[in-house]
Amino acid sequence: MTDSSVREFKMPDVGEGLTEAEILKWYVEPGDTVTDGQVVCEVETAKAAVELPIPYDGVVRALHFPEGSTVDVGTSIIAVGVGDGAAAAAEPVQEAVADTPATTEAEEPKPEGRQPVLVGYGVSTSSTRRRPRKGTKDPTAAQDASAAIQAEMNGHGPSAPAAGDRPLAKPPVRKLAKDLGVDLATVVPSGPDGVITREDVHAAVAPVPGEAPGAAPAAVAPAPSPAAPASYDTARETRVPVKGVRRATAAAMVGSAFTAPHVTEFVTVDVTRTMKLVEELKQDKEYTGLRVNPLLLISKALLVAIRRHPEVNASWDEAAQEIVVKHYVNLGIAAATPRGLIVPNIKDAQAQTLPQLAGSLGELVSTAREGRTSPAAMQGGTVTITNVGVFGVDTGTPILNPGESAILAVGAIKLQPWVHKGKVKPRQVTTLALSFDHRLVDGELGSKVLADVAAVLEQPKRLISWA
Repeated sequence: MTDSSVREFKMPDVGEGLTEAEILKWYVEPGDTVTDGQVVCEVETAKAAVELPIPYDGVVRALHFPEGSTVDVGTSIIAVGVGDGAAAAAEPVQEAVADTPATTEAEEPKPEGRQPVLVGYGVSTSSTRRRPRKGTKDPTAAQDASAAIQAEMNGHGPSAPAAGDRPLAKPPVRKLAKDLGVDLATVVPSGPDGVITREDVHAAVAPVPGEAPGAAPAAVAPAPSPAAPASYDTARETRVPVKGVRRATAAAMVGSAFTAPHVTEFVTVDVTRTMKLVEELKQDKEYTGLRVNPLLLISKALLVAIRRHPEVNASWDEAAQEIVVKHYVNLGIAAATPRGLIVPNIKDAQAQTLPQLAGSLGELVSTAREGRTSPAAMQGGTVTITNVGVFGVDTGTPILNPGESAILAVGAIKLQPWVHKGKVKPRQVTTLALSFDHRLVDGELGSKVLADVAAVLEQPKRLISWA
């Protein structure tokens, strides 16, 4: 078998702006025979865990990364030897084995048609270009320089250099160099593939030991070796790498908290009648096999409140300086999973009947717990519900999911003394908290929405009268 019959399968682009994924598990090993469409590994992106199928038949030659490795999109992860008949049908995204010399333009097939993605095939070729391997020549680099630089500015990851002598650095590093008066062309890079890091810039302005203040250096000093990580007592501390869903959640929450001005309002409500209705629905034949719980009626109550106050179901367009009112509700449900917090949503939830909503909630929760939530299921949410009551707490001050206008937190439902019909009686009570983006939701609107949710839960018959 010749080198030309070895195909490199690259980490595919899901088409949703993801730039890397962690290899969770390999299902094959060198020497195994694989067939077109066979799942070879499971990877975790910043959004979900997904299984990757191989797009051709062959024999596994090498696995380039062990389990637990984080790999950039476009990087080869597995080498497969294919036969003469299969080579012609192999997906055109492949290139020569990573350790072999760079091939010529005629030898390396160009991407055409559909490319493999994390959830199937059919996504058109991404406009984001990855940086070529060190030492290879990219004959299209000059003509694609403008698009590549724009991709970098848009936050899609490193781009190809605009010219052969253009220093490689991310926008924040370039800004730092400009602020410090450092010419990036004089900086010795220490990052992967010759990328200049913040440490390289700082090293370029640091005085050389023994040099007189203000004296110009005779030559650029090489970048110092990365400092060894600080030692710590492993018996008293555990360090957990921040990656995957946790890293994406952290970035999203920081971005939301410091972008949207949050306001949170609270209301305590008697939900005794709602709990009685839940028990009645569980006995209804129409709900046989469906998940019926308080969250179902809380979700319906929020949908009713949004229908009565549609302005709350909106987003803020900073670029256009517009408020975008959505005529659909993609209802997000915050779900705690072993890999971290995710928020899948039910598309067009406002159009579903109560039994349909029960089925959608059940499927959403079970899929999330099994780690099978697709990236598409977590896109396009408009409002979210987070049920912190399952942990026994009264309520919280939830942070908005980025791009959404409101999030409802539901506290624990507890038996408490409550004044009912003029007498103190034990009633089932909970506390609701609604956080909203004060740029587009005024206090009056937010208060009306929260009050309506509480009113429906106190008197579930309003699900009919307000419909």
